[in-house]
Amino acid sequence: MSVKLSTRQVGDVSVVDVAGRITLGEGSSALRDALRDMVSKGQKKILLNLGEVSYIDSSGIGELVSAYTTVKNQGGELKLLNLTKKVHDLLQITKLYTVFDVRDDETTAVKSFR
Repeated sequence: MSVKLSTRQVGDVSVVDVAGRITLGEGSSALRDALRDMVSKGQKKILLNLGEVSYIDSSGIGELVSAYTTVKNQGGELKLLNLTKKVHDLLQITKLYTVFDVRDDETTAVKSFR
């Protein structure tokens, strides 16, 4: 199964529900395209809900870092929500857990945006 993305608005925060696998090829490019599109439309507060992500490979990690940089360079914020144990462990191993603002609760995550 490749990645499925659905976007919804919670106040002024764009929540992207991601499900499936973020891998080289279709998975990572779909995420990249969706986030670039949001930034180009002026959406600066983006929350990636990764609760349904079963697997991320190295290119998927690269996409998360790239997305974070793109949003930050546009003056926005990108935060992660509901990491699965696999994704959480992967971010710990790669030391990226300290880079991303990671939240477990959507309500507090939405409130945490400036």
